[in-house]
Amino acid sequence: MNLAQLLDLLGQWAARGWLRELDRAFAAFLVEQAADAEPLLVLAAALASHQLGRGHVCLDLAATLADSRFALSLPPDGELGEAALTLPGELLDGLDLAAWQAALDDPRLVGDGPGATPLVLAGQRLYLRRYWQYERAVRAGIELRLARAAELRAALPEAALRHALDSLFPARAGAPSDWQKLACALVAGNAFGIVTGGPGTGKTTTVVKLLALLQSLAVEGAAARPLRIRLAAPTGKAAARLNESIAGAVQGLKLDGLPAGEALRALIPTEVTTLHRLLGSRPDSRQFRHHAGNPLALDLLVVDEASMVDLEMMAALLAALPDKARLILLGDKDQLASVEAGAVLGELCSRARDGHYHGSTRDWLQAVTGEPIDETLLDADGLALDQAVAMLRHSHRFSAQSGIGRLAEAVNAGDLAATRAVWQHGYADLARLSLEAGDNRALRELVVEGGGRNFPGQGGGREGIDPPQGYRHYLSVLRDGQPALSAPPAAFDAWALRVLAAHGRFQVLCALRRGPWGVEGLNLRIAELLESEGLIQPGQAWYLGRPLLVTRNDYGLGLMNGDIGLTLALPREQDGERHWALRVAFADGQGGIKWVLPSRLQAVETVYAMTVHKSQGSEFTHAALVLPDALNPILTRELVYTGITRARHWFSLASAGRGPWVLEAAIERRVLRASGLLDARD
Repeated sequence: MNLAQLLDLLGQWAARGWLRELDRAFAAFLVEQAADAEPLLVLAAALASHQLGRGHVCLDLAATLADSRFALSLPPDGELGEAALTLPGELLDGLDLAAWQAALDDPRLVGDGPGATPLVLAGQRLYLRRYWQYERAVRAGIELRLARAAELRAALPEAALRHALDSLFPARAGAPSDWQKLACALVAGNAFGIVTGGPGTGKTTTVVKLLALLQSLAVEGAAARPLRIRLAAPTGKAAARLNESIAGAVQGLKLDGLPAGEALRALIPTEVTTLHRLLGSRPDSRQFRHHAGNPLALDLLVVDEASMVDLEMMAALLAALPDKARLILLGDKDQLASVEAGAVLGELCSRARDGHYHGSTRDWLQAVTGEPIDETLLDADGLALDQAVAMLRHSHRFSAQSGIGRLAEAVNAGDLAATRAVWQHGYADLARLSLEAGDNRALRELVVEGGGRNFPGQGGGREGIDPPQGYRHYLSVLRDGQPALSAPPAAFDAWALRVLAAHGRFQVLCALRRGPWGVEGLNLRIAELLESEGLIQPGQAWYLGRPLLVTRNDYGLGLMNGDIGLTLALPREQDGERHWALRVAFADGQGGIKWVLPSRLQAVETVYAMTVHKSQGSEFTHAALVLPDALNPILTRELVYTGITRARHWFSLASAGRGPWVLEAAIERRVLRASGLLDARD
């Protein structure tokens, strides 16, 4: 196939949505730069560009040769359409890795390191140069801090460290190793550290105690100066949630055993910002105000929900940190990675479960904590990175009787037999139901009433826990609790807080955006069901009770991507009389309400259903995950696990058509993102 034919084929792929128009345009640009380029080079470039849109940092040539089906955004098997088009596998048929690499040997377009070529070939990975640079910058920024571990540990007063850790983590007779205590010590001895663990394992508790420990050592040390600490999260929703949890954890700290005592409480920050705000976003630009030439003024940065941080953002973050500043990442390594390219936390924590600690790391940790470390977690050949990663291993949220916890564990392990056993057990907090395209009865029972009849024991409230709710609950709180037209502003703020809390009791989650079982289709069906019950009266775009999701940061309004608001009614003075006027209520993260005119909201969407990706950083009392009737590339183990773990007390799995088969097929598929972040040879 010559270049003209290839470009025509790329155009046809783009027209079908299998390739982005951006990818086709990039290939055409390369042909403009080198009209005699090898077609296999141009094909690889288009696929490398397309992989970025699918979350991959690069194109893995060997993996593409082994299975080219996922090089494009192809529809499910059997849905390719009648007009047969040549697919990548046919173009690559009979080609081996060495021959493809040889076709990429064009110094005008492809380099093997520093330079200005648009593409970089590193072994079997083909990068767009910008992402090759991001990857190297992230690796260098982490290695710079890992290299300081010996220096920092030597500088820590061992006796004072042991006393502080014992004070913050009192001994528990007969308990297994306290991994919160071990994680605190491990990260204290590093300039770069990661604390990972599933829901309820105590990541926030651990880091708050770590901050108390480090501030205690700082104010009692030779410099006698408290550390400048900042807290950040990828989204506004995640920042608000961390703000609440960390404030409570700081208030609950017992500090009387530390030398500085109660004075430390004021030195532990509770204000959390988004990464974009921290770095200083510039409108219509990928650049930030803070960078290597204008670094952040801090000694320690903590980033929560780090699984959502993509490679480009991590590179910008590390560039903006002073060389001596510490960086601590918190997150669940098994959750979905960022929508953008890269799965930074997942890669950095890929060996966390097995520890891979050096004997010297084990000896130091045991000396300062008194906690034993199992021999199975030792590895004389462990990486420097392994010595800075701690995995919390005990969930305090999900007990042994929790079906949600058991199901999450089974799915995360990819264990189909264990997954089936969980469903057969009949746990009180798990429900499963089937949905039909033309029959709304099961959907109505779920989204309007909460689907209590689908739970064993009829979904009655367990001890201290209310029954599962659907959307009728928040709409009833809205209607029954609305203050009188003459009520003062404080009454409306209190009402809005109650309605927002009631809305957080239930959320429908989807894998897909489009289609009858995606966000777009389900939002329409749910709105129709609620209208038929007399719970809402749509009629027009803005109506009482409409839930909204912010889809883009709006710094002018102080709203962040992922924030959820509700359309309510406030009194408005007009011609000397009070009238009702619609306003959207958002929690301000400080226990109050931010009221916004609907006309000022430019990037919002109705959110009776939201994607699992958008739900990251959120928790709901009852979460319902809707699986489509056909397998899709986006359906993976990580997506199902993330959907399950958004539920705090009740979880419903709603399957359309072949849903049970789709669930098991998804559990067997992992998110494997092409990257070379841990490959120091590049």
